[in-house]
This record gives sequence, C-alpha cells and structure tokens, in this order.
Amino acid sequence: MNRILFSLLAMLSFCNGAMANSSLAQQKNCMTCHNLEKKVVGPAYKDVASKYAGQDVNVKLAAKVINGGAGVWGPLAMPPNPQVSKSEAETLVKWVLSLK
Repeated sequence: MNRILFSLLAMLSFCNGAMANSSLAQQKNCMTCHNLEKKVVGPAYKDVASKYAGQDVNVKLAAKVINGGAGVWGPLAMPPNPQVSKSEAETLVKWVLSLK
C-alpha cells in the first residue's frame, strides 16, 4: 500500500512540475512563438530538446531566453525577454530540455 501511495505522489509531483512549467511558458508568452510538437515562428520545444540532448547548455540557453538570440534556428531572431527573470529562464530551459 505504501508503495502505491508513494508512486502516486511521485507521479503527481512530476505532473504538477510539468504543468507549472508549461503554465510559466504560457504566462511569459513563450507559446506565442513556440509549440511543444511543431515549429511555429521558433522551433518546437521537442526539437530544441533533441538538438541539445546530453549537452550542458542550461546557462547558455537561459541567457538566450532573456537576451534573445539568432542564427541557430534560421534567419529570424528570438527577441529579448527582459520580463523573464534568471530563475524563470532556468526553469523554462530545464523544462524544455526535459521534453522528449
């Protein structure tokens, strides 16, 4: 019984974290240009996760979220997002890189 309860609690905490990060992406307007599965203006989040799989790029990508960037995914630049704090950017990057 304890095993089942522990498993359910673990699943709920994972789902809540995933939902919270998805909500943060919505709140910070990331989903205006990005989608989980398909390219919109910017790349699909799953494509970003695949491209950077196994690489230590969290700090680099968090800086790009805040400062913007260009050239990696084509000619369109990602605009700066000064409304996103460093902590929020790190949370968003961790979430995106966890997608498979």
